Amino acid sequence: MPPKPFQFLPTALPGIDAMQADSHFAFGRHMHLQFGLGVIDRGAQKSFSGRGTVESLPGDTITVNPGEVHDGKPLGDGGRAWRMLYLDPALVAGLAAEVRPSAPGAGFEFHAPNLRDARLAAQVRALFAAATRHPRHAAAPLQVEECLLQILAGLLRPADKGRHIAASVANARAMVDDDPTMAWSLAELAREAGLSRYQLVRQFAQATGLTPHAYLVQRRLHHARRLMRSGTPLAEVAAASGFADQSHLTRLFARTFGTTPHAYLRAHR
Repeated sequence: MPPKPFQFLPTALPGIDAMQADSHFAFGRHMHLQFGLGVIDRGAQKSFSGRGTVESLPGDTITVNPGEVHDGKPLGDGGRAWRMLYLDPALVAGLAAEVRPSAPGAGFEFHAPNLRDARLAAQVRALFAAATRHPRHAAAPLQVEECLLQILAGLLRPADKGRHIAASVANARAMVDDDPTMAWSLAELAREAGLSRYQLVRQFAQATGLTPHAYLVQRRLHHARRLMRSGTPLAEVAAASGFADQSHLTRLFARTFGTTPHAYLRAHR
């Protein structure tokens, strides 16, 4: 049986999601609310990220920060294969406090979207293997924490305070973050930002990489994912997350994450 294009795998430690993929799928611009850490196993891809446009080759380590808008498409006709871990910010913050004790309370981020370092790639592969071992394996959580600390010590840097979002855009974004299920109008968001509707669309896209509507959809998808993980039926998830119906949620979920809600749920039961 051929491998599935996208597989979400159970993990040995709370706060970590694991996904492996072998696909020609081209992701549109989207974001995660977690830190992403992975490695390209085969093929190559080109990605826009908040830290520049990059090309990733076999053996390259790839990273993404929470809320960082990015995309990804294969280079060439053969697609690409990769594995990825998504780390909850709370998990990273706890480990960062030990890795960087001289900067208590500081925000941290991955300093580069793509790194060509064979030793680092081997560490990420070891972390992925440890994280996706059977959850009941007694040694798995210990090995995961050890691997993570070693990797984060080399990758984390204090957040770049030079990259900031204008207060006007930040205010509009905060409204969406506070209640992504609300049927916000462009006029309401623009009024909060103190901008015209056109100014808001242009400045919001420049600052975040997404228009206000596209950003709202992303936040709704992440809200839906949290409800799904809590056991809420999909039809109720769609209604509670601001989607027209379950099929609407499914289409946007698959377009963003490369897999259906049902497949995602099967891996997280």
